[in-house]
Amino acid sequence: MPIASLDDIRASVGQPIGTSDWIEVSQDRIDAFAETTEDRQFIHIDPAAAAQTPFGGTIAHGFLSLSLLSRMAADAMQVPDTCVMAINYGLDRVRFIAPVGAGKRIRGHFTLASIDDKAPGQYLFHHDVSVEIEGEPKPALTARWLGLIFTQEK
Repeated sequence: MPIASLDDIRASVGQPIGTSDWIEVSQDRIDAFAETTEDRQFIHIDPAAAAQTPFGGTIAHGFLSLSLLSRMAADAMQVPDTCVMAINYGLDRVRFIAPVGAGKRIRGHFTLASIDDKAPGQYLFHHDVSVEIEGEPKPALTARWLGLIFTQEK
């Protein structure tokens, strides 16, 4: 994760702060997610049956695309140089816009929407996120992601 001072991060509120690397959403990844979550709907794991749907093939679970935000954040989200811990605080306004076909690549675009001071050394970061599907006009999803940052003051 990119490291910056809290003051520099605050100065970027309202601005795009980063884009992640591309991540391939392979059929193997989709199958593993289906097994882990026990969501084995045919549109995810049966290429022959899924080919008969309007999707034309298997698609990733929406929650798989959403869960990859953690990986994407490692490339793009800034953390304060005094950070000792960051935890997922939740999501607002999650929308699954377009399906991610097996074999497609996705990447996250992050904008820091705001920072709330919660307590001494605790800050709630609000990021607007859009997950792009390579070569597709619509994003896979959009969301407001909340992260609680704990810092050790210098």
